[in-house]
Amino acid sequence: MSSNRIAVYPGTFDPITNGHTDLVSRAARVFEKIVIAIAENPQKKPLFSLEERIQLAEHEVSGLGNVEVVGFSNLLVEFVQQIGASVIIRGLRAVSDFEYEFQLASMNRHIAPDVETLFLTPDEDYSFISSSLVKEVARLHGDVSEFVCPEVQAAMQKRFSELE
Repeated sequence: MSSNRIAVYPGTFDPITNGHTDLVSRAARVFEKIVIAIAENPQKKPLFSLEERIQLAEHEVSGLGNVEVVGFSNLLVEFVQQIGASVIIRGLRAVSDFEYEFQLASMNRHIAPDVETLFLTPDEDYSFISSSLVKEVARLHGDVSEFVCPEVQAAMQKRFSELE
């Protein structure tokens, strides 16, 4: 499989949301293989461990035959090159995301000129969803069923009840 047919969709995915799933399912129609690369990222103090985030994401994308979920802890462009990919998929929800994402894409292109970044926008139904917002609503016992799959919702409810 040529590297230009493999794309990496990186993030913390704490937790994976319907917006993430929307982007990966659309990208899976364009590329032969999508690798959801879940960053260990301990400085963000994730709600779920890397292993839990991988399991939740695997469950969520289990119906997509050309999607694989893996964890990583090194520099993203190094990871992309290690697995033989050449494209990074990034989601843009709003104009506010653009400046940060543009800086990341420019830095990645400077470090690894052979790696391209492709920006996708989510379906408008998911354009306002972020993992941070979903966690905050769930922490306050709000209904997040429209934003995450039932397994993620149950995992958040369990985790927040353990923390109370």
